[in-house]
Parts: sequence; structure tokens; C-alpha cells
Amino acid sequence: MSLLGAGGVLVVLVAVVVLLLVAVTAGVLVARARRLDRLHVRTDAAAAGLAAVLDRRAAVVRAIAATAGPVALDDADRRALRTAARAVGATRSAGDGVLDAEREAAENDLTRVLARLDTAALPADLAAELADAHARVSVARRVHNDAVRDTRALRGRRMVRLLHLAGSAPMPRYFEIAEPGPDALPGFPSALGAAQDAVRVIVVDGDGRVLLFEGLDPARPAETFWFAPGGGVEPGEEPRVAAARTLAEETGLAVDPVQIRGPLWVREVVFEADGVTYAGRELFHAVAVPTGDIDTSGFTEHEARTVRGHRWWTPAELAVTLDVVHPHQLPGLLADPSALEPGPVPLAIH
Repeated sequence: MSLLGAGGVLVVLVAVVVLLLVAVTAGVLVARARRLDRLHVRTDAAAAGLAAVLDRRAAVVRAIAATAGPVALDDADRRALRTAARAVGATRSAGDGVLDAEREAAENDLTRVLARLDTAALPADLAAELADAHARVSVARRVHNDAVRDTRALRGRRMVRLLHLAGSAPMPRYFEIAEPGPDALPGFPSALGAAQDAVRVIVVDGDGRVLLFEGLDPARPAETFWFAPGGGVEPGEEPRVAAARTLAEETGLAVDPVQIRGPLWVREVVFEADGVTYAGRELFHAVAVPTGDIDTSGFTEHEARTVRGHRWWTPAELAVTLDVVHPHQLPGLLADPSALEPGPVPLAIH
């Protein structure tokens, strides 16, 4: 007969099971905390590496702007190159090398200026330096964004969030700039075409939810993001008419252009998709719809390849999501209902 009795044995067994569960949970938490720490170190190192290669690209651009001799640069081009490179340097100095939204904007401005540069007219050594700088930026940005993706994925797990295993470490952010890949360098100026207007539509249903598509770049399918429906403006087409047309093509929602409000916001964009770099201006509009039914059967072949799905988001969900949302200010803008009403001029966003 047991000294503890049947009840005592049961208590001991329960205690042992609880202790094992506590030990296993503690082990898992310690392992995740250590992995999270390693990921933050990796992200910081990747950010420092990306900042270094971006600084080098700006230095090469300053050297090009200062080059005398048979270079096909007029005074305006030289000033534009110097101004863009100095703007990059100013954001680096102000933020101690932090890769923030201001640095993104400055780097994209530099990319736009470089789009007008005829690299074939440069001295061979400078052309090679610029090509090498572009290649290094492309690789470093992908390394950085891969580290950010892994870190955000771990920080998004429920146990990590509830127990605040990340401590006070800031949430790492993607660095989203357009840069030509090594294969595109010879045709870089033509690959980054002339700026083109596009429209985006903030579609709000009767429950106050916002429609967003989940997109991906076929060249980097693991990096998904959410964006508003819309598309290019045809020559001579009024933006609200373009908004209604693209909305019908992409969602099946038939909306009269007079129901569309805007433009509310405007942003200049430079981005890379499927190996091609694009530049343009996006005009954001808004429309209220009574239903959440969406029909994507009108997608083009390219849209079907690059759009994974769609979802109706509440403003509260957007405010706490760890997913990448374009534009970045969208959650904050939607928190203020007046942001969906046109102002005297469109609000500039990034």
C-alpha cells in the first residue's frame, strides 16, 4: 500500500506534470528570447551594412557631379545630383544612419535623378563604381529586408507579444527603395520610365472596413504587402473616371465617378516589381460601397500573378497589424474620419 495513498499519488503526478509543463514552457520561452535577440542583432547588422552601401552610392554620385571633362552633364544635372546626394547625407547625419522613412524618400529622390543620367557618357572608372554601388545596394537591401521579415514574424507570435519578450526594442521596419539589379544596370535609365499618374481607391463598406489586396513581387514572393485597388490613368482621362474604371475592373464594383471623393492624398513612388523599376505619382480617392462582395475575375494575367488575395480590414486591425501596408500612413489616416474628406489640396504622403 502506498505511503501517500491514492489521493497523494495523484497529487504528486499532477505536480510532476505541472513542473514538466513549466520547465518545457520556460525552455521554449528562453529559446525564443535568445532567437529573438539573435534576430535583432542580425537586423541591426544588416541595417548598418545597407546604410554603408547607400552612403557609398551617394559618395559616387557626388564624385560624378564633381567630374570635369567630357561628361554629358549640364549644370542643372550636376546641381540635381549634388542636391540629391547631399539630401541623403543630411538624413544620415540627422538620424545617425537610421533607415527611416525620411532616408527612404531621399534615396528614392536620388534614384529618380540617376534615372536621367547617361552612364555610357561617364568615365569608365566612375561608371564601374556606380554599377558596383547599385549592385551592392540591391543585395544589401534584400539581406536587410529578409532579416526584418524573420524578426517581425517571430515578434508577431502570440506568446512573444503577450510576454513582451522583445522588451523595449523597436519593431524593425522594411526599407523600401527601388534600385536596379545588376542585370538591369546597362539599361537603368530606360528601365525607370517617365513618371506616370495612377489612382488608388480607399473602398469603405457599410461596416467601416477598408478593402485591401495582398500583393507580392514574383521575384521575391515571400515579401507580401497590402495595398488599395487602382491602376494607371489613361491619357486624357480624368482621375475620378480612372478610379471608377479600375475599381470595376479589379473588384467588380460598379461605382459612378461622381460618388468618388478626392483626390485626398498624393504620393510620389519609385518601386521595383518583377525586375523592372517604376516611377510615378499616385492619387488616392475614397468611395463608400454598401456591400463587401468582390469579384476579381476581371484581373489581367499580371494581376492574377501578383495578387494573392483580398481582405476587408477594420481600422483597429490595421492599427496593430505587423504586415506591410502601403501607404505606411494608412492606419493613422483612417483613424481620423476627416482624412477621407477632400481638402483644399491633396495631402502629400509617402
